[in-house]
Amino acid sequence: MEPIAAEERIVTERLRRKLDEVNRSVQNHFSGIEDHVNFTLQQAYFKCAYECFDRKKKPEEIGSCVEYCSVPVVNAQNVVQNEISQFQEKLQRSLMVCQDKFESAKLQPNKGDVVKGLESCVDQSVQDCVKTLPHIVGRLKTSLRMTDSM
Repeated sequence: MEPIAAEERIVTERLRRKLDEVNRSVQNHFSGIEDHVNFTLQQAYFKCAYECFDRKKKPEEIGSCVEYCSVPVVNAQNVVQNEISQFQEKLQRSLMVCQDKFESAKLQPNKGDVVKGLESCVDQSVQDCVKTLPHIVGRLKTSLRMTDSM
């Protein structure tokens, strides 16, 4: 049983590196969208909110105006966060399947190369999820009405 524990530690480190790769890939794919939300939409929000401040308006009107200006930014942040959450949930479910297969394989009398099976399963799960990122980004760009030049 000890050789499997040593292999598990090695695989755990490899898996951590694989998840770091996923995080970098997500950041790379989502950077344009984050820029759009954090700069383009935020800038529009501040310009809009600035226009709300008029001495002729009542404080309630100013507050309502500013709140109205924030709607596009808040909606965009919610849409992006929802997509990221769905991606994370899909990856997490996929990795839990790999973990279940690994745990079951360890209980078999003929263990074979259980650890390599886990590593292979995780690698395939990660690849499958990363392949969906361009589609997710495309869907977000459409939803946020971003042009391809962004």
